[in-house]
Parts: sequence; C-alpha cells; structure tokens
Amino acid sequence: MLRTIIAGLRARTARLVLSSIAIALGVAFVTGTLVLGDAIDAGSREEYAKSSRNVAVSAQVNGDASELSSIPESALAEVRAVPGVSGADSRSTVWAALVDSKGKAREARVQSLATTPELREFDLVDGRFPQSANEIALDERGVKSTGLTIGSTTTLMSQEHGDHRLTVVGAYRQSSNPMSLGYGEQGVVTPELMARLGDEPVVTEVVALAAPGSDHAQLRDAVAAALGGEYRVRTGAQAEADTMEQLAKQGVNFTLPLLVFAAISLVVASMVIYNTFTILVAQRTKELALLRCVGANRSQVFRSVLAEALVMGLVASVLGLGAGIGVAALLQRGIGALGAGSAAGVQTPITWTTALAAFAVGVLVTVLAAVLPARKATRVAPIAALRNQIDSGDDVRRAGKLRIASAVLLVLAGAGALVVGQRAEQLEMSMFASAAGAMLLLAAVLLLGPLLVGPVNRLLGIVPGLLFGVPAKLAVGNAERNPRRTAATTAALIVGVSIVVSVTVVGGSVRETATQRLDEQYPADFTVNSSVYGRQLPVELADRLGAVPQVAQAEPTSEVYAENGYFLGVRRSALGSVVLPEVVEGSLDALGDGKLAVTDEYAKSAGITVGDRVKVGDVEKRDKAELEVVAVVTGRQIGYGLTTLGTAESVNSARPGHSNVMVKLKEGVGAADGRAALEKVTDTSPLAVISSAAETRDLINSQVDQMLGFVWALIGLAVLIALFGIANTLALSVLERTRETALLRALGLTKGQLRLMLVVESVLMALMGATIGLVLGIGVGWALTSSFGGGGIEIALDVPVGQIAVMLVAAVVAAVIAAAMPARRAARTSIVSGMAEV
Repeated sequence: MLRTIIAGLRARTARLVLSSIAIALGVAFVTGTLVLGDAIDAGSREEYAKSSRNVAVSAQVNGDASELSSIPESALAEVRAVPGVSGADSRSTVWAALVDSKGKAREARVQSLATTPELREFDLVDGRFPQSANEIALDERGVKSTGLTIGSTTTLMSQEHGDHRLTVVGAYRQSSNPMSLGYGEQGVVTPELMARLGDEPVVTEVVALAAPGSDHAQLRDAVAAALGGEYRVRTGAQAEADTMEQLAKQGVNFTLPLLVFAAISLVVASMVIYNTFTILVAQRTKELALLRCVGANRSQVFRSVLAEALVMGLVASVLGLGAGIGVAALLQRGIGALGAGSAAGVQTPITWTTALAAFAVGVLVTVLAAVLPARKATRVAPIAALRNQIDSGDDVRRAGKLRIASAVLLVLAGAGALVVGQRAEQLEMSMFASAAGAMLLLAAVLLLGPLLVGPVNRLLGIVPGLLFGVPAKLAVGNAERNPRRTAATTAALIVGVSIVVSVTVVGGSVRETATQRLDEQYPADFTVNSSVYGRQLPVELADRLGAVPQVAQAEPTSEVYAENGYFLGVRRSALGSVVLPEVVEGSLDALGDGKLAVTDEYAKSAGITVGDRVKVGDVEKRDKAELEVVAVVTGRQIGYGLTTLGTAESVNSARPGHSNVMVKLKEGVGAADGRAALEKVTDTSPLAVISSAAETRDLINSQVDQMLGFVWALIGLAVLIALFGIANTLALSVLERTRETALLRALGLTKGQLRLMLVVESVLMALMGATIGLVLGIGVGWALTSSFGGGGIEIALDVPVGQIAVMLVAAVVAAVIAAAMPARRAARTSIVSGMAEV
C-alpha cells in the first residue's frame, strides 16, 4: 500500500503541488504575523534592555500605597546616600515643541540625560551627548525628519517657561522596535535644562548603579528602607522582567487582529483543499475501487488519501514559511507607512516556535480538510470498478432537509441578532450583536449554496448566452450540473468578497459622514491651528491675521478645560458667523463674562439647567472658576458649550494664548489668494498651521484610504486564494471531462469555442461568488454602520459604487486569467486521445 501511495503521489505531483499553494498562502500569513510579533518582541527587549542595563535597583512610585504623581528630588538624594550605590539618576520626561529646519514646530518627547554614563539608556551614533543647558541630542530618526544636523541651532518651546535656543550636538539610537511609533520627535537634554522646561518635570523612576561587589538584592532592600513604603523598589532584573511581561501582552493585543485575518485566509484555503480532494476522490473512483478489489481495506484507502493530504501540507508549510518572511517585511512596511514614516528598519527573526507553528497549521488544516473526502473514498464499493462511467459523487444530490432547516434556523438567529444590535444602547453590545448576526447570515448562505447555484447562474448567464451563444449556454449547464462543487468553489470567494465589501461600506460611510459635516464644522474659510497639541498660539497672531487685507474676520478661540472635555471661549462677534450654535433653552444674549452656554448633551449627562453654576478650569492646576449657565444649545466643534473669550483667557491665565483662529475671507477673494496672504503671517510663527475644509476632507480621505488599503491587503490574500481555488477546480474539471470535451469537439465545437466555454464557466463562478458576497457585504456594512447608533454616533450609509464596480471587474479579469491554463490544456487535447479516455 505504501508503494501504491508513493506511486500515486508521483503521478499527481503537479496537481498536488498546485493545490498546496492555497494552503501555502494561508501559512505565509500566519508565519508573517508570528514573525512580526517576534520582531516586536525583539525590538521591545532591545529597547528595554537599554533602559535596564547596569541598573542594580529601580525605584518607582507605588500607585497602590502613594498619592505621589512624581518622584521628588529628595528621593534621588536619599538613594545616592545609600551605602553600596556608586551612582544614581532620575528619569523624567516632558513634552515640548521642537522647531525643525523649516522653522515649524513639531511635537517632541524630551528625556533627561543621566549624569552617570553607565546608566544612560541611549546609544550614541554621532557627535556627543549634551553637556550644558543650551545643548540637545536627537534620536537619529528625528535628525532625518526634522532636517536638523549636528551643529544646527533649534528652539525648544516650553508652554510655561518660554523658548530655549539649543544647539544639536549629537544623534543617538533609541530603539529598533517596529512598534516604537507615535512619539513624534525625541531628544535628550541635561537635568539642568529639564528643570527649566516645566514647573515640575514628571520623574517616573530613580535608578541606581551598584558599587563593585555589592549584592543587588541587598541593595534593593537598603534602598527600600531608605525611601519608605510609598515606593516600589525592585532589582534591575526584576524591573526588566516585569516590563517584558507587560510588553508581551501588548504584543499579543497587536498581533491578534492580524491572526484573525490569517485565520480567515486559512478557512478559505481549507475550503479550496476540501473541494480539491472531493474532486480528486470522485475522479479516482475506479482506482480506489480496484484497490478494494485487490485486497485493500477501508482504513488503508482512508489513510492513503490522508497521506496525500499530509504530503501536501508539508509542501505548503515549507513554501508558506519562506513566504511568511516576506509577509512580515511587508507588514512592517505597512506599519511604518501608517506611522508617518517613523518605523524602524525591517526585522525578520525566525524562531523554532514560528517554524513549528507553520508546519502544524499547514499540515493540520490540510489533513482536516481532507478527512471528509477521505471518508467518502472508503464508501466506494469494489463493484464500482466495473462501471464505465465515473460517478462524480453526491454533487448532483439535492440539498437535504437538514441543510435547509439548519439554514432557516441560522437566518432566524442572524436576523434576531441584527435586531438586538439595532436596538442596543451600548456601542460594544450593538456592534457585537450586529457582527454575530452578519456571521450567522453568512453561514446560512454558505449552507444554501447548492440551492442558489441554479437560479444565480441562470440569471448571470443571460448576458453571456446572448453574446456568445452555445459555448456560454454549455458553461451555464456545466456550473449547474455539479451544484455542490460549484457552491464549494464559490464559497471561499463569497467569504472574502463579503468581508472586503463590508469593510469598504463602513469605511465609505465614515468618509461620507465626515465630509458631510465639514461645512457645519468649518463655517470659516480657514482655521489656523497649533501644530503641537496643547501648545497655545500667541495672542497677537489673531490681530495680525485680522489685519490682512484679504481677511474679513479673524476670530480667536480659547478652550477652557473641564472634566473629560472643554468649553470653547469665543468673542460675541464669532456667534452666527464662524460659530453656529442653535439655542434650545435660555438666550445667548445673556452670554457675557462669567456666563456659560452648555450643549444639550452635556446638560443631560451632568443634570444641569439654566441658572445652575458649573466649575471649569485646569484640573491639574486646581485653578477653577464657577460660571453661570444662561443657555442650552446644540452645535458642532464647541465641546461642552460656549463662554466668552475674556472669561476663557481669565481662567487660562496660567497658559496665555489662543487654541486657534478662524478666518473668513472677504467677498471675491479666492481660496488660493487668501491662503497665500495668510501664509505671510503664519510663516513667522513656528506653531501656526493653516487648514481648510477641503484640506481636512483630503486628510480624512487619505486616512480612510490608508485604513482600507491595509485591510484590503490583509483580506486580499483570502480573495486571491479563493480565485486560485476556481482555477484549481476548473483545471481538475477539465481532466475529469476529457471524454466529454472530445465529444463536443467531434460534434463541431471549435477550439476557440471550447476555450470560451471554460472562460465563461470560470467567470460565472467568480461572478456568483462576487455577487453573493457583494450583497452580503453591503448588508453587513449596513448592520455595522447602524450599530454605531448604540454609542450615539450617527453614521450615514454610503455604498461606494465605483469601488464595488472595480471589484466586480477585477473578479471577471481574474476569472479569465484563472481559466487561461485549463482552457489551453483542454484545447490542446486531441479528439482521438480524448475519446480514448476511460
């Protein structure tokens, strides 16, 4: 039996290797995701190994037993005084605005440089570290992004302590972690300068260097005794281990969604493999029956089919493991693109765990997908060897009552879940129920696939039949002849297309909703904002903008902090022109200094009404004021409500400036001329950047396109596997129908008509999968967009017809390409040799 299996593998090598590509693509996705996770883990370990190198003891505020928000300077002195400590430093971070080579401010994360060289967590790449309060070193990526070089002069802007002119003296390497994104620019300065950047820089940790011969555990206990119970004191090794454990959890949270997409690809691939083995078993009916006649028992036949699946899985695993390295590199490049170019270099570490996972997934999925066809092979009776006509199996059977009943139950359950999702008041519950309902409906459609093949194919075949005549009608008949096979082939495409379309509908709806509201949110022609979050624009900027000849109105705003939100301070002249609130209760005529107009949503959530008083102000500074509510309003981009600009400036006296300036141009002034005039003013201010509704719309479109592109790339692999499944099924069907094809040729069908028949058959299968997936995807997209209402977010449904049309055209083109090789093979087979096939 072993020799028979080996001989069979040799005879069908091309078919099995071709089929294994579907699994290989899924394995590549899994491997790539695991390699990406290992790269993140390796980068994190490298980053935090720098933080903990040479650290004997680490002391941090004990959040459970202390009310401290920052470690005081006295704690550093106490640690330095502990016997056995040869050096100690505090680690602190502040956020500031760094001016680049073009004179524009960029958000920067500034850290304090340790005075003890052994405790520095940075690797110098070029130049040197700062030695005085007028020097700074930048992360090597920041050197490139800012355009600054060693020797350049820059400005570090502190909100509360003015500007600091600094010289760039060095470049260092922070980390090679692919996930070290979102920090903006990074720099290190001396502790002396750090103390000038804020009232009290937040000190997060004190680290100590041990004297030679000191025991780290004993030193930890001594430091803990010196500092008291308000601090969590650990050895450097303990602190690193705890941090790595937390990072490992974060890495799992990042890679898990990618593994979900990989699982979808594997499910699609398993459908292809199942269909492949079903066809192969049907084609080998006589061969398997003959094996039974010469003495093979059922278990031997079963094992022979699974042995082929095992070999296919091993081949797929090898191919997928190699391709997975490329997938990991592409994923890291994609992350870098989403991170605005701040990603580090590509890393592709291969671990034994990843390699074993690749082989386990590849082999397991392939073997499991072949179990049912293998079981079917054992049912072939020996007498079947005497048949002249090969039975293609149960493809021609009608769907059973159990299948229909199960589908009906799934439809009812799915519809019920959708109803729950639409009525749920919480966003999480609404989205979960809607997604569950969509999945149940998808499962129902897949179960009903054989019943849908006939009607859908006849409908889709009308136009090809009119255009191409007999070959197209034969193609429709071929698709209907084996409804289960056709349904199984298109099921994979239905899954892939439905997910792609649903994501596209949700993304398009978010895009359309956002752009619809732009005119409401931006009644001004331009808005001048601060380029650095939390940094105020200078007060005089509004006056300078208002003095521009092309400007009709320049209205500054100032945000007054409140718990989890803000109130917007504006001049009365802004109301009705660039700020458009609608009064629900009270009157805006009473909105003067010390007064407040709150939104109806805030009034309901806070339980306040006209006449009540509300505390506002900077929570951290505890500098609050009480304002009287004189109106309840609705409006966009006004936070919790409105107050006067004078009131806002009074409350914000500790941080003078404006949040933004809204500008309206004079009648007849074009947008290009207006922007050019404004830029003459904003170019003199490092913080000022100009935006408009059109630019914001472009930004939204760009962000949505990036998100959709990333998701399309992830799920596109599943669609590719599904299209490959169509090609594979068609290729196997050509071999199965050799005599039939030869007979058609003998009856007058030309080679061109034969190729056309197979192309139309491929296109019909692709269109069936794409059409059903399209309908399902739009439905799922509607359900998900509607579910946002559970969180109070109204999203207008938008079906991007253009993008969906492109998908359908792409499906047709891909189907034509998929049919090329099988059609060529069928056309090249001679009539005589084809008729001789038994």
